[in-house]
Amino acid sequence: MVSTVTTSLADVASSDAALRAFLHGLPGVDRVGADQRAAMLGTRSIKTTAKAQAIDLAISMVDLTTLEGADTAGKVRAMCTKAVRPGGGAPKVAAVCVYPDLVAVAVEALRGAGAGAGVKVASVATAFPSGRSSLDVKVGETAAAVAAGADEIDMVIDRGAFLSGHYMKVFEEIVAVKAACGAAHLKVILETGELATYDNVRRASWLAMLAGADFIKTSTGKVSPAATPPVTLVMLEAVRDFREATGRQVGVKPAGGIRTTKDAIKNLVLVHETAGDDWLTPEWFRLGASSLLNDLLMQRQKLATGRYAGPDYFTLD
Repeated sequence: MVSTVTTSLADVASSDAALRAFLHGLPGVDRVGADQRAAMLGTRSIKTTAKAQAIDLAISMVDLTTLEGADTAGKVRAMCTKAVRPGGGAPKVAAVCVYPDLVAVAVEALRGAGAGAGVKVASVATAFPSGRSSLDVKVGETAAAVAAGADEIDMVIDRGAFLSGHYMKVFEEIVAVKAACGAAHLKVILETGELATYDNVRRASWLAMLAGADFIKTSTGKVSPAATPPVTLVMLEAVRDFREATGRQVGVKPAGGIRTTKDAIKNLVLVHETAGDDWLTPEWFRLGASSLLNDLLMQRQKLATGRYAGPDYFTLD
């Protein structure tokens, strides 16, 4: 795929025209083919021991998330406790994801007693979920979240600018937010439900990666459709091809609408069959979810004991 792109990657960001030429020079996505392949991979069956391993892997990839206007410090502390000790000997989740003003609460809850070692604190930023704000505000919000202790920043792109063809504006915003992240990792949310076409998803994925994204993420979870299997497939193809072209690996985070163990395992199959096993770790693949963890825990208990516990057996997320 990469060999068909005539513009050198080193020159892509030299001008708006060069960036546009590169993005529109990417091969188009076969929509029918992407839909059919994602559907076919979704029928794969995983049994017994392999399923138990897949469930634990999925748990370790969860970004346990609360992004509601009614969020409180108490809710975040409870979520952090669950992130560290999901129950039944299950592994810790990868991260908790909260609004910027609750980052310090999450940091204290996870790291105060040392029990949360290894669980990252992620924060949405850049006027989440709309992205409608000035660059100064976006950079300031990012810097404040990092100063409060965030390990990861989940930013949203300006979809209006992208869909209007102002690619350099989107590129420069990502570069500026990445700089404000310092040592924190940057996840760039494409909001694929608003991008309309798979071609736009591929272009936005490459744009974000060229600008320095450490992860590309499907959705805010506030727009439908969110993390559909074909969209995740297109993004996995993009990170695979980007690594082939540049040598740099970028992670993927589907988020929004992933609620069941079956959904999670379908995503793991997509990763294995599309990008490869190098992405089958929490370092390179995350599942953004609020309700998924309980279903994973219920399925895990069913495999271990033969009994399927109801959702009241576990704490509410």
